[in-house]
Amino acid sequence: MPIIQSAKKALRGSKRKKAINDRRKKTLKETIKKVEKLVHEKKLDEAAKLLPVAFAAIDKAGKRGVIKKNNASRKKSRLARITKPAK
Repeated sequence: MPIIQSAKKALRGSKRKKAINDRRKKTLKETIKKVEKLVHEKKLDEAAKLLPVAFAAIDKAGKRGVIKKNNASRKKSRLARITKPAK
């Protein structure tokens, strides 16, 4: 445990940030899983409707540094590819 006052304050801040980042990562994973589940069940139209929600969660996580920018880009690209209807 920190002894210095500024270290105690930094610990409180980092705990808050961790809680926020964990929440953001959880919503990210949940939305991606929902889309993948709908695709697996062959419900592409429903998955396509949920795609903007998933993109927003991915973008927010990438912007805030929860995941890296290229990781966010890769996740979006893969979701877009699997939700595209087959010709």
